[in-house]
Amino acid sequence: MKPVLIAGISIVNLALISYGIAIFRLSRIRLMSKQVLSFLSIGLILDISATVCMIIGSGHVITLHGVIGYSSLTGMLIDTVYSYRLAGKRDINATVNPRFIRGSQLAYFYWVMAYITGALIVMTK
Repeated sequence: MKPVLIAGISIVNLALISYGIAIFRLSRIRLMSKQVLSFLSIGLILDISATVCMIIGSGHVITLHGVIGYSSLTGMLIDTVYSYRLAGKRDINATVNPRFIRGSQLAYFYWVMAYITGALIVMTK
């Protein structure tokens, strides 16, 4: 396997951890904290970096898994932007309504499904 793909896989694992911490913390404390925003941002940066590595390593920009991955990355980007907007409108440590939390959880769940499909593709090769 190409080193750039190995780097992409390592980076996406870190993104999984970072997104997971953010979403689980948000779900648990129900506040838009600096910690939640930080972990969402770190996850997003890691996810973009991993995506670039995987595109370079595979040599394919458009694949079925790629489309799933791009759409899940877009979902997490939207969630992160809305999280910052919420913190800006209200205040840091503002209470988050259950509907917002549910949307964040759904975006994360879709991202995890994309992560799992990628892992399955790697395991079958």
